[in-house]
Amino acid sequence: MRTSEPQAYPSPPNLVTALLSGFDAISNHAGLILFPIALDLLIWLGPHLSLKSLLESLFNQVLSLPGFATTQTADLVKSYREIGHLIAGRINLIVGLRSYPVGVPSLMAGRLPIASPNGSPFYLETNSFIVSTGIWLLVTSVGLVIGSLYYSMVAQAVLIGKVQWRRAFTEWPWNSIQVLGLALLLVVGLFLVSLPLSCLISSLSSGGIPLGQCTLILYGGLLMWLIFPLLLSAHGIFVNRNNTLVSIRTGIRLTRLTLPTTGMLFIIILVFSQLLDMLWNIPNETSWLMLIGIAGHAFVGTGLLAATFVYYRDAGQWVQAVLEKVGKASQA
Repeated sequence: MRTSEPQAYPSPPNLVTALLSGFDAISNHAGLILFPIALDLLIWLGPHLSLKSLLESLFNQVLSLPGFATTQTADLVKSYREIGHLIAGRINLIVGLRSYPVGVPSLMAGRLPIASPNGSPFYLETNSFIVSTGIWLLVTSVGLVIGSLYYSMVAQAVLIGKVQWRRAFTEWPWNSIQVLGLALLLVVGLFLVSLPLSCLISSLSSGGIPLGQCTLILYGGLLMWLIFPLLLSAHGIFVNRNNTLVSIRTGIRLTRLTLPTTGMLFIIILVFSQLLDMLWNIPNETSWLMLIGIAGHAFVGTGLLAATFVYYRDAGQWVQAVLEKVGKASQA
């Protein structure tokens, strides 16, 4: 009697290996950190596309509604107005260059500086909501296009060990189209999910504050459950030259088949980047020492992105090997 040999399954992707390999690839191609450095310098030292007057007018109109105009809420309205004016003064449409799901990482996009060692920035202001929306869409689209080139070069540094500029620029138009399509699909999907849920939240909130808060928590949990499988949806465009739909489908399948490991990877990335951002943000925005934080954030952000490409490649190979083993075992 002949017994079948036990199937030896390959080892799953190793997170430590992915992180070390990602930072090693960027150490060998340090020029890639110029992308996030340039973006941060533009947001920090460049002109600001401001919405201050438009937003302040909107805040004042909302706070002037009859529901707010009472003596009991006077102090609260004053606090809201001060917070609104502070936010309005920091909004800069140039920050849209830090686009999602593909984009160049930026420290200053989260800080929203309004001062620099050179003094106050030059402000360009718009008072039209339609014009502001158009500018935001244009700036975000440019960010997606630039991010496509950045992602392509980081993927090359990881996958082939060198950056081929001519190949990157040749593939840039096709990659940009796929990334723009991916962003559009995600926005449409988010809208289709959010619209009915927002109506449900409004209805439930009218029944009492605790019920409304519970609904918001459920809404946030649902969004996280929907968004998590899409975290690797863009990588297939740059690793396998997949179109948008194939890249989304491949990313979702890979995430679900490697759920614990993939989840741990992104938790590590989130915690690591947030803790270091606290360090990078220590210098005052009026100090040139902020350049150290910008450079450190650029290296870490690019290294973590490279690690996700290493993980995507290794996880894809592992899933393919496991599926082949399972297929052979079922035929035996």
